Amino acid sequence: MAEPDCDTSSEKSVGTEEPRAADRKSPKQKHPRRRGCRGGCRGRRFVRLHRCSPDSFATYFPRVLRQVHEGLSLSQEATSVMDSFVKDIFERIAEEAAPLGRPTKRSTITTREIQTAVRLLLPGEIGKHAMSEATKAIIRFTFRQ
Repeated sequence: MAEPDCDTSSEKSVGTEEPRAADRKSPKQKHPRRRGCRGGCRGRRFVRLHRCSPDSFATYFPRVLRQVHEGLSLSQEATSVMDSFVKDIFERIAEEAAPLGRPTKRSTITTREIQTAVRLLLPGEIGKHAMSEATKAIIRFTFRQ
């Protein structure tokens, strides 16, 4: 058992040393790496509008909104709500598509399973709209390559 006067706490002692002056860079040194997001955020123009995160869809909301309504923007709270919504829908589609892909005995979920999952999850008109937009996106993607 430890005695009461022993220092067993996890607190760090504060040093009394003064901070050293920063060394000036020599001309041969490269610029230090800029701190930024680690998740492949390509939209440098939108850095102010969102906090970059590898698991966030916030980068894409201003782009899509600009296509639909020029001049409008989203607040940070609205972006957070939209991000939660997209993540939730993505998880639901993936969970629905996984059992649909099991009979094929492959580890890859194809567009066919995704399409069936979307038809099962999204009702009526919104499901039809999602199918037409997805078909257009796939056609554009295949012709770019």
